[in-house]
Amino acid sequence: MKVLMFGWEFPPHISGGLGTACYGLTKGLSKIDDLDIIFVVPKAYGDEDESKMKLVGANNTHIKQIQEHIRKFKSKHTYLEVESELIPYNDPDEYYTFRNSKLFGKNKLFKVNSEGKLEFTGKYGANLIEEIYKYAYVASTISMDNEHDIIHAHDWLCYPAGIAAKEVSGKPLVVHVHATDFDRSGGSVNPKVFEIEKMGMDAADKIIAVSNLTRNIIIEKYGQDPSKVETVYNAVEPVSYEQKQANKKGVKEKVVTFLGRITMQKGPEYFVEAANAVLKRTNNVRFVMAGSGDMLEKMVARAAQLGISDRFHFTGFLKGDDVFKMFEISDVYVMPSVSEPFGISPLEAMQSNVPVIISKQSGVSEILTHAIKVDYWDIDALADAIYGIIKYDSLSRVFKEKGKEEVDNLKWTNAARHVHQVYSTVIN
Repeated sequence: MKVLMFGWEFPPHISGGLGTACYGLTKGLSKIDDLDIIFVVPKAYGDEDESKMKLVGANNTHIKQIQEHIRKFKSKHTYLEVESELIPYNDPDEYYTFRNSKLFGKNKLFKVNSEGKLEFTGKYGANLIEEIYKYAYVASTISMDNEHDIIHAHDWLCYPAGIAAKEVSGKPLVVHVHATDFDRSGGSVNPKVFEIEKMGMDAADKIIAVSNLTRNIIIEKYGQDPSKVETVYNAVEPVSYEQKQANKKGVKEKVVTFLGRITMQKGPEYFVEAANAVLKRTNNVRFVMAGSGDMLEKMVARAAQLGISDRFHFTGFLKGDDVFKMFEISDVYVMPSVSEPFGISPLEAMQSNVPVIISKQSGVSEILTHAIKVDYWDIDALADAIYGIIKYDSLSRVFKEKGKEEVDNLKWTNAARHVHQVYSTVIN
């Protein structure tokens, strides 16, 4: 079975849980004997680990390749126009107008670079929608040039690419919902994002949700048939403990950590308020907010307003080994998310022998037993949980031991086998 998989980021070039989940699942799938994976990203940097799959960068696809397939592409998917004043197709400086009213609804101008390729940043910047459009365009050619039995598109950024590939190849499409805009926006959904999300789900032959929480949103908010939506829980990558043992805490106080995007979805304000409540009961604790986001300045200002800045530390965005270095010096990890489709970071913390407190409004709470669960808005309950773990060593020790044992059984190979079953069902 050959899988054409579309993602948006791939280690070491990641900015959050999506890239981590894609990498873990792909590694798990690579251990299944009858599976071959072609993993596509908008921009390949050349330093990615390709030992488990073939990695294809849309930024490395030549325009000449696209021209060879233009007639079929037009008939199957969209049409391409060249402005009348421009010179022949294969000139690297010309601009192409890519238009598909079904997918995008308006014209876009795509510039070809000096090597005859479309350029991608692969980031989440101001031109994100344009990059999604270009990605879908190039996906059609990649679909033609690579033999495959099934298409797998991760999250809304890749749904148009998955649809484009399906329309060209006729192969079944599986979309993987790692989050919806209802999670990210707190209910104030971006109409354009919602349109792309629903379009991808409508076009899919099967939908994978990362939790039952997300599955219910897909069914209720996007009008999808329950029989079409399958829950496959995420997992966590094993960690080398020999490497981590060198990391030592440089302070005597207990360390309580928030690690994630500092946005409304992640509930950082509840962490700050709970920290203030804990500091009224004990001074033997420091709080760390690791991450970046649009609420960072507001959180810094709130900590100052509460008079707890001397006990509060803001590290900025952490990734890779720095994440585990942070966990190594932490005594408690807190994830007070308002709406969390899954949440891999608590698993990483538990793997590092750190007790975790998570919101009941998270997908990961569906599968964890040895984690303290509170409503994200219940600041008193959150403060009590933090205080209990840092105050009573025996309680902390139980959560460390049982949590580590529990998370070690959450393997990507298990998730991969479940996804493989989904593939087989769709193909058959």
